[in-house]
Amino acid sequence: MEQAIQKTRLERFFNSDIWHSYKRNPVAIVSSIVTVIMIMGAVFAPVLAPHDPFNLATIDIMDSSMPPAWEAMGDSRFLLGTDDQGRGILSTILYGARISLLVGFLSVIFSMVVGISLGLVSGYVGGRTDAFIMRIADIQLSFPAILIALLIDGVARGIVPKEMHSDLSVYVLIFAIGISGWVQYARTVRGSTLVEKNKEYVQAARVIGIRPMTILRRHVLPNVMGPVMVIATIHLALAIITEATLSFLGVGVPPTTPSLGTLIRIGNEYLFSGDWWITIFPGAALVILVLAVNLLGDWLRDALNPKLR
Repeated sequence: MEQAIQKTRLERFFNSDIWHSYKRNPVAIVSSIVTVIMIMGAVFAPVLAPHDPFNLATIDIMDSSMPPAWEAMGDSRFLLGTDDQGRGILSTILYGARISLLVGFLSVIFSMVVGISLGLVSGYVGGRTDAFIMRIADIQLSFPAILIALLIDGVARGIVPKEMHSDLSVYVLIFAIGISGWVQYARTVRGSTLVEKNKEYVQAARVIGIRPMTILRRHVLPNVMGPVMVIATIHLALAIITEATLSFLGVGVPPTTPSLGTLIRIGNEYLFSGDWWITIFPGAALVILVLAVNLLGDWLRDALNPKLR
């Protein structure tokens, strides 16, 4: 029975407008393939990486600042060269993408949970609750997201004991990026909820005595998730960029943790000395990842827009 239900769902998906739009869009296909490859490379970094940048036993300071393997002074052990600590650039990119994607995904999930919850309550309850939540959103929109993340990170560093900064840096980064991005979800969900709550199926649920939280969870929420998924896809790219920016500024993950932003910051210090590979390759990986996610988000936005079908 379950296999028949799953087969029906698969058939319904492969016959849907979204799948038809995906098959006819080569940009979406290429961007999704690139995104999946980079995510798989990050997830399986311990298996795919030639060296472990966290294992001090495998790092030799004498291997520092080696050029790529195809250069005259290159070493075949390090395909893309090494950084100032003797870590292979390819290995640090794989592990760095792992941290950047982890921070990006968790911060987006955190923003979604906060934004969707506040948007549903704001749109369904209305009145002073709606006005209060939306005024907070308007105030936050007057500040750039990077400044809010910097403020939260600075406050957290002042509250948390200094010896715990390294252990809690990733969690603080996730909270800072996540809390700076909830407004887009809240405003979008609020607008959709204002439309959905006046439809007949919601009014019928009210009449038969279903509790408001149940109505929001079972009936309103599934009908507002389309725009939310588009925002989440685009927000993922912004979250990765924000993490890289904070790490580049030195307020993100610790310098010993190879995130993409940290690698670019370290390489920037050696760029004019000729060690271009330390910053160019992590920068290229960041650009490719963000570009692929953005293109995928653009396709998803168009595919879910009924006016463009």
